[in-house]
Amino acid sequence: MPRQARLDTPGALHHIMVRGINRSQIFDDDEDRSRFLTRLGENILKTHSSLYAWALMETHVHLLVRSGPQGISALMRKLLTWYAQYYNRRHRRTGHLFENRYKSILCEEENYLLALVRYIHLNPVRAKLVKTMGELDLYPWTGHLLPPVRK
Repeated sequence: MPRQARLDTPGALHHIMVRGINRSQIFDDDEDRSRFLTRLGENILKTHSSLYAWALMETHVHLLVRSGPQGISALMRKLLTWYAQYYNRRHRRTGHLFENRYKSILCEEENYLLALVRYIHLNPVRAKLVKTMGELDLYPWTGHLLPPVRK
């Protein structure tokens, strides 16, 4: 049975989650994280999308993105295909890196925008990667203190 099409209209706000296959790590070190963020920023600009919040965890990623004219699939296809190839080459591995397709939930701005930004940015605290809000202020793998990338 074919997969159901995603709800995706240009300008829609999406909470996107992508997870490592079998919940395995998708970032081995800071070099991997830096490369992912660099490519994410480039693709945000190329697709005329806007990034409102992000968090890189060990096994998954959360993004809050307003899609550009081509929709969210153009951004995610370019980002995840590139990153999987980069990661496999760099770490001398083969096979899938990500579990299934990325998950995308359309968001109602008025009701959920601030709560969702808070949820995404606090992920490292909930996962105990950092212990306090002070440590979160110094944690480089979330957009907690950084301005959003806009078109």
